[in-house]
Amino acid sequence: MKKTSTRLADGRELIYYDLRDDTVRDAVDRRPLDRTVTTSEVRRDVLLGDSVAIASHRQGRTYHPPADECPLCPSQGERLSEIPDSSYDAVVFENRFPSLAGDSGRCEVVCFTSDHNASFADLTEEQVRLVLDAWTDRTSELSHLPSVEQVFCFENRGAEIGVTLGHPHGQIYAYPFTTPRTALTLRSVAAHKEATGGENLFDAVLERELADERVVLEGEHWVAFVPYAAHWPYEVHLYPKRRVPDLLGLDEDARSEFPQVYLELLRRFDRIFGEGEPLTPYIAAWHQAPFGALEEFEGVSRDDFALHLELFTIRRTPGKLKFLAGSESGMNVFINDIRPEAAAERLREVASS
Repeated sequence: MKKTSTRLADGRELIYYDLRDDTVRDAVDRRPLDRTVTTSEVRRDVLLGDSVAIASHRQGRTYHPPADECPLCPSQGERLSEIPDSSYDAVVFENRFPSLAGDSGRCEVVCFTSDHNASFADLTEEQVRLVLDAWTDRTSELSHLPSVEQVFCFENRGAEIGVTLGHPHGQIYAYPFTTPRTALTLRSVAAHKEATGGENLFDAVLERELADERVVLEGEHWVAFVPYAAHWPYEVHLYPKRRVPDLLGLDEDARSEFPQVYLELLRRFDRIFGEGEPLTPYIAAWHQAPFGALEEFEGVSRDDFALHLELFTIRRTPGKLKFLAGSESGMNVFINDIRPEAAAERLREVASS
C-alpha cells in the first residue's frame, strides 16, 4: 500500500491509498472553494448521560446528485469533484459537511473504489485488503488527535438507510467521547469480569456462539454469527477468533483472511430476499475500544474489549422495512420479527458458492 496525503482547495486533507508503490498523485484541486466553516458542537444530555452532536450546517449538504455530477467520482476534464485525480484505488478525505469537527472530533469519507456503479461486494480481495489497511491507518492517525477518544469506521448502503450519495463509500467518525453503545458494553464487561472472578465477557459470548446453530460462516481466523438476542431481522456479527481491541491489533493472518470472509458475507446478504430483489440495504459498523481513559469502567482495560463488525439490514421481507417505532425509538426496546436461528439458517442457505 502506498499512502499519499494532499490538501483540497478549501484546506481539507485528502489521502490516496494505492495498490501500486509507483503511483504518483500530484493532481491539484482546481475548484474555487472557500475555507470550510462548520458549526458543530457536542451537547451533553444530563438525564440520559449521553452526548448529541448539533450540526445545523449539514442541511446544505449534497443530496442525491445525478451520476454524472457525483462528487465521489474522480475528476474528469472540467468536471471537478472531491477527488482531484482522474482515477484512484481508494481515497479518504475530510467531510465537507461534518457532524463533528475541531474540538468536537472529526468526520472523514472513505471511497472504496472509483467505480460509481459498483458496491463493496463487487470489490476484489486485493481491493478489500486495501480498504482494511486504510481503515487501520485512519484509526491509528485519528487516535492521536487530542480531541479524539473513539474511532468508528462504518458503511451505510442503500436509499432506505438514508444514503444521499450512490457512490460506494463509507465514513469514519472520530468522537471526542466514548459512545453510549460502547460505554454500555464496557459496563457489562466490567460487571461480568467482577462476577466471574476475571472471565472476559466477549470470550464467553464467542465460545457460546461457536457452539450454537447461529453460526453463518467460519474461517480459520474469523467467525460470523447471528447473535442470540439480535435486534434486527437479519443481523450478523463478525469476530476475529483472537481477541484484539481494535483494527491495529489484527495480525497478518487475520488481515489476509478478512477479504474472503467479508465478501462472502456481503454477497449472502444480497441473496437473502431472493433473485430480482434490489440490493439489500445495510449498515456495516466496526466496534473498537476507545482510546481514552477507562477509569469509569472499574477493572476494565482496552485489552478486555473485542474488535468486531456488526452487519445488519432494516429490510425484514421483500418490499417491507423494519421501522423503529414506539418501543424501539421511545424506550430502546427492540422487537425482532425474525427468530435469530431462522435468520442464520437463511444466510447459510444463500451461500454464494
